[in-house]
This record gives sequence, structure tokens and C-alpha cells, in this order.
Amino acid sequence: MPDLTPDEFRALGHLFVDAVADSRARIERHPVRDVVSPGTVRARFPREAAEGPTPLAGFPSLVESITGDADTRWQHPGFHAYFPANASLTSLLGELLSGAAGVQGMLWSTSPACTEVEQAITDQLARALGLPESFTHDGGGGGSIQDSASSAALVALTAALHRAAPDPESGWRARGATGRERVYVSPETHSSLAKAVRVAGLGAIGLRTVPCTPGTASMDPAALADAVRADTGEGLVPVLVCATVGTTSTGATDPVAEIVTVATRHGAWVHVDAAWAGVAALCPEHRWVLDGVAGVDSFCTDAHKWLLTAFDASLLWVRDAGALPAALSITPAYLRDPASDSGAVVDFRDWQIPLGRRFRALKLWAVLHGQGLTGLREHLRGHIALAEELARRIRGHDGLELAGEPVLSLVCLRVTGDRDGSATAALLGRVNADGRVFLSGTEIDGRQVIRVAFGAVGTTREHLDVLWEILAGGR
Repeated sequence: MPDLTPDEFRALGHLFVDAVADSRARIERHPVRDVVSPGTVRARFPREAAEGPTPLAGFPSLVESITGDADTRWQHPGFHAYFPANASLTSLLGELLSGAAGVQGMLWSTSPACTEVEQAITDQLARALGLPESFTHDGGGGGSIQDSASSAALVALTAALHRAAPDPESGWRARGATGRERVYVSPETHSSLAKAVRVAGLGAIGLRTVPCTPGTASMDPAALADAVRADTGEGLVPVLVCATVGTTSTGATDPVAEIVTVATRHGAWVHVDAAWAGVAALCPEHRWVLDGVAGVDSFCTDAHKWLLTAFDASLLWVRDAGALPAALSITPAYLRDPASDSGAVVDFRDWQIPLGRRFRALKLWAVLHGQGLTGLREHLRGHIALAEELARRIRGHDGLELAGEPVLSLVCLRVTGDRDGSATAALLGRVNADGRVFLSGTEIDGRQVIRVAFGAVGTTREHLDVLWEILAGGR
């Protein structure tokens, strides 16, 4: 059966765009999360796929009938759980152009536009954030758009493993892991690092968890130095240290500069995971999130969390443009290309685990074009102001207390005097049962706390008022 003609696509496109616009316009008529049992959506599908075609004009209505009452609405302005997933309508326009281009950007030659737009946009963003010029393609390093911070951590680890044992005959690329490699994290480091260590073949023994400085949720650099010293004394190889800027639980930040001092003494790669917090560096007053970054090897932050860009768009910068290809490049005959052989181009297939890659940069370009840096800063500052206001209200409430000072747009709280966490857990359940907001929880020093992470595209002061009504009333 032939594809749609351009005119048919144009007509259907209007219907589909209307469906998206209507869904966003009506989103607050629905709860943030539907009450649904496992298997509900799947049971609505017939067992067998249809043999014949069905008019696409009815497809948006079909999707709504199957999924419309059985989902979690991440774009709801009352979504304050986990960290946000900003699928702005602006970025969706860029996604449309990306899908329409239909390119496979594995090599420069398979899509010069895909490659060079990504280079240009990541260089622009590096400068806007305040990263050193050495992290740009112009400066000898460079940025790429990965599918997630988890993938960014994994490719950084491969580069670190290769750097630790680069010999082509007997190094990591030739013989793999030996069981002596060690990666250092804190108890607050994202679980993706543990997964990366496992995927890379280091096993659980390859992961060293360094304690936090007492009274904080930040890695203790003295304890890191002790751990590395002990490991090297036993003939082990420090490969990578992950420093987190803005931990998932509480927004804590590791002392990057001090970690760099320890790591470089032993030749270990330093990767900074700033998946959520890193974009705040667009605001000069929050550029502290880059403290110490000049000395690291790689830096990651997610545009798809808090920068108005639809998933997936994780930004990874490296200081040495050759580090990832040295670890990951494999060139069979069918991928040989004169442009690649010339050394004058970047082939992003060598900067990631998969071969194929999408034209992700278009949606990020659309956001930068449609919002400008001024608009992005307003977006970030608005959510930070909401967090500060929520913290102010909590301080004045007898039944609630802060579990720590707010960090950017994240607030952690609990019921006052709740020693075993049961009252806080019960409050979280009541708040989420209301339906107008959705929060998530975590633990600090073994005690239950509630996280409020502002960041949804449409969240305003009005939504803070709704949240406060439920929180304060729920107590």
C-alpha cells in the first residue's frame, strides 16, 4: 500500500496537531495519575493485528480511548515527582522536522546536517552554560546528544577503561576487564553508574562506594583518597570517579574540585553527572553548579529534564574529542568512508554505544530558537522561585519541616517530629490520592521524606497554591 501523499499528510497533520493541542489544553481536567491496574491497557488490544488498513483520521481518538484513562501525565503542571520531563510544544515542532528528515546520522557522510547541527548546538550550549572552551568541538573536545545520562555514564566509562589500558595488543580493547579495575561513587550516586559498571564487565567488585562527609550527602574527598590509596596499594586500578552535581534524592553536590585533585593523582577519569542540575548554569547566579568542572574529563546534563526539550536529549561533553572514538570506534568495510578517513569530520557513531542515531539536535535547536537564552533562564528561575516560596511556607508551618535547605527547584520535607517516617509516608499517600498533584519520596539518613521537584512546563504560582492547600490540609 502506498504511503500518504503530501496533501493527505497535510490534512491528517492538522488533525493530529489539533489532538495534541487539545490534550495539552485539557490536561488539568484529569488527575496527574490515573488509578489503573496492571494489564488494563494491554487488555484493550485485540490479540491479532488487523489485516486491512483503517483510516488514520480516527487514530488520535483511538489512542485516547485505549490510553486516555490509564496513564501518568508527565506534562501535567501538578507533576512534581522524580525530576521533570519537559516535552514543550516548542520542542515537539522540532521533533516533527527531525522525523520528517528521516536521516540516520551515524557518519558525517550519512547526514552532514545532523552531524554539524549537533556540533554547533552543543558548542553554543557549552558556552551558554559557562563550560570551558576545551569542552567544545572548536576547542579540542566536544559535545554529543545521548539518549540518557545513563548512556552518557556508560560511554564515559568505556573511555576511562581504554585510557587506563590503551595498548592495542594487551589493553582493555584487546582483553576486556581484568577484575582489577575500580570505579568510585558515593551512596547518593545515581544507580546508572552501578549498571554501567555491570554492563562494562567489571562486576559488583568493580564498584567502590565512598562514604559521604558526615552530616552531608556529598562524597568525602578524604575518604575517596583513602579508598584509592588502599586500592592502588593492592595493585588495583582506579579507572573512574563519578562526581554528582544535584543528586536525585536531595540535590546534593559532590566537591568536584577536590575529587579532581584525588583522581588526577592516580590517572582516573572524572565524570560529572549533573543530569538535572547542570542546566541551571545558564543562570549566572547558579553557575556554582560548574565549580571544579574545568578539571574533569566529561560532563553530562539533560536537556530533557528541565530545559523544555522532549525526551530523549542528554548532553555529554568531553574534554578530549579523541577519547570516545579511541574506545568505541569499530570500522568494518561497509562503514569506510573517505570523509571519515580524512580526519576532518566527526562521526558520532563513535561517541555512543549504538551505531544508528537520530537527528536529536533539531528539537533542541527549536527550543533555543523559540525561547532564546532569556526564555530558558526565565523558565529555570520561575521554578527555583517556587521552591523558595514553598520552603518559606514550610518554615512557617507547625506540622511540617524541611529535611534540608532547598536546592534549585527541589524541596525535601517531612512531618514535624516524625521519627519513624510513618506519618510522612501517610501524608505522601494522601497527597497523591488527591489527584491534582503527584509527589515522590526518598529517604535521608533512613527517614522517609517527601520530594517536591518543580519543573513541569506549565507549573506556576497557582499550582504551588494547589499543592500547598493539599499538603497543609493533608497534615
